[in-house]
Amino acid sequence: MTRWSGRPPRAAATVIAVVTAAAVGLGAVPGGPALADTGAAGAPPPVVTRAALDPSLVAGRGAAVAFAEQEAENAATNGTIIGPDRSAYTLPAEASGRKAVRLTPGQHVEFTLPSKANAITVRYGIPDAPGGGGITAPLDVTVNGRAKRTMTLTSQYAWLYNQYPFSNDPNADLLHPDWWITECACVPATTTPPPVIAKPFRPNHFYDEQRLLLGRTYRAGDRVRLTVPAGSNAAWTVIDLLDSELVGPPRVTLAAANVLAFGADPSGRRDSADAFDRAIAFAQRKRLKVYIPPGTYQVNRHIIVDNVTIEGAGNWYTIIKGREVALDTPAPDGSVHTGVGFYGKDASAGGSRNVHLSGFAIEGDVRERIDTDQVNGIGGAMSDSTIDGLHIRHTKVGMWFDGPMTNLRITNNVIVDQIADAINFHTGVTNSVVSNNFVRNTGDDGLAMWSEKTANAGNTFDRNTVQTPVLANGIAVYGGRDNTISNNLVADPIREGSAIQVGSRFGAEPFAGHLRIENNTTVRAGTYELNWKIGLGAIWFYALEKDIDADIQVVGDHYLDNTYNAIMLVSEWSVKDLYAIENVRFKDIRVDGTGTSVVSARVKGTASFENVDARHVGAVGVNNCGSFGFPPTGSEFSLTDLGGNDGGGTTGPWLAPWMLPNTVTCDDRPPVVAPPAPSPW
Repeated sequence: MTRWSGRPPRAAATVIAVVTAAAVGLGAVPGGPALADTGAAGAPPPVVTRAALDPSLVAGRGAAVAFAEQEAENAATNGTIIGPDRSAYTLPAEASGRKAVRLTPGQHVEFTLPSKANAITVRYGIPDAPGGGGITAPLDVTVNGRAKRTMTLTSQYAWLYNQYPFSNDPNADLLHPDWWITECACVPATTTPPPVIAKPFRPNHFYDEQRLLLGRTYRAGDRVRLTVPAGSNAAWTVIDLLDSELVGPPRVTLAAANVLAFGADPSGRRDSADAFDRAIAFAQRKRLKVYIPPGTYQVNRHIIVDNVTIEGAGNWYTIIKGREVALDTPAPDGSVHTGVGFYGKDASAGGSRNVHLSGFAIEGDVRERIDTDQVNGIGGAMSDSTIDGLHIRHTKVGMWFDGPMTNLRITNNVIVDQIADAINFHTGVTNSVVSNNFVRNTGDDGLAMWSEKTANAGNTFDRNTVQTPVLANGIAVYGGRDNTISNNLVADPIREGSAIQVGSRFGAEPFAGHLRIENNTTVRAGTYELNWKIGLGAIWFYALEKDIDADIQVVGDHYLDNTYNAIMLVSEWSVKDLYAIENVRFKDIRVDGTGTSVVSARVKGTASFENVDARHVGAVGVNNCGSFGFPPTGSEFSLTDLGGNDGGGTTGPWLAPWMLPNTVTCDDRPPVVAPPAPSPW
């Protein structure tokens, strides 16, 4: 069976590439005013945020993490604040909170620790090489002016260009000249004279992360300074944020098959894959766990796991790291590369069971998107299994599961800097839970349930945080039955998607049974869909291939600082008379700020609203276009007011009686009014 870790080709990108090579990374970076260096004496107090918000605004939602997040724009610096900006293909737009700090050689940003810490994570961006492929550059780290350490930053895992599935070459011609593109509003290959397309075309995926153990524990109030050395080869370094953490000692498991006893090399100089296999086989025979002590272990292929428990010393200490390796001939599933990953057996071979993975990091070497490649951190099929406390970066997808499979628990993991998704339940995953995971900087959906050919059912995504998905959605559900999305925090989607999507697309099975979307918070969501020339909602329902007609209830969500609409129900123009979205129920919703409307309906169907409160609404409360037939009886989309729908904006109540049930209020492109920052309700 061919296993796809991505999507069928997407439509053209949704934002005009207005940023030139000089602006995005081959030269200067646009920004705001420089800040005076406050120095140690005048250092601002630490500002701890969650998704660049006051934590009180998102209490009880998202993952409970061990680190404290501090945005660089709130720290002391003699650099330049860039942003805010929500236009794709810009450095501020991909930053957490849509702001960051730009440093040139000799400049710094300094964070005051809010609590004890012995480890930091830095999210940063540096330029690409002129011909692509990335560079490395130093960043000095000091605490209280002493104990200097130097991090080696890299852009080798950043900087993608061009049309899907993207290129590492900033000078490449269009990958698909026969696709319609928004930059010329044409199909370049069939246009005379041919349009001139600026290069690099659609640069994106600018940021990366790096972790550093500080060697000792520092106190609250100590100052961590990040300085770009005067001789740096990077013309600029952008610091987005710093996470500080108090990491406990390494975990030791004695009654286990220790991989060192089977020849594994903790220095990373020799490949340890065969030693891991031997340790796993021994542990299976003796009914022992496998233990991976502190160290960096080189593994350049899949480790097949079944009926085994593998524990590391903690993901700061045990690191499984591998190169991406080209295969001599393509694998049966279409892969042309392999790389580090822990895989259950294929579902066609019965899948794996009773697999338990915990306490280690997986670091891949994926720098390009090839959808047929199985170069994911975790893969295959795993039933009756658990995955807990991993740190995964630089793989294609953090965890990609091809069912049928059931009863998988994914908890307390950190997944960052992926070329595609963080976690995808693909095909027949049932009765499984993804809970308390932290996701940042994915190149496709952060968390997805994709019911291609076989429905996913009975799954829950609960209390996860998803930040800055560069492409697509924070959380997406494509078909399936009886699934739940609850208590999640989703922030800053960049393009071709939004915070939460319910989509009939990508060949998914129809929605059936119920879908519960409950008590989630989104912030700064809603991107500009340039093919349609409209803004998307923070949550959007998309009937592209089938009707969406199931028991769907959206209850208790908070939609904060929406770039455009809070709620959107939409179909593609070519199928607008074929498919409908029916009977979606919205209840106990808070909408704090919209650039345009609370609800945008561009499809036929129905929805009801109860206790949906809104404020700071930038346009008319309901943009009701229906399916654009504009019959004399009103829009093809009807809204039912079940009471308690309060508030609005400059045009009056957001759900005024005159709008009901289906008054045409179609204005897809009203002026966008930037709302004020979210505040306590």
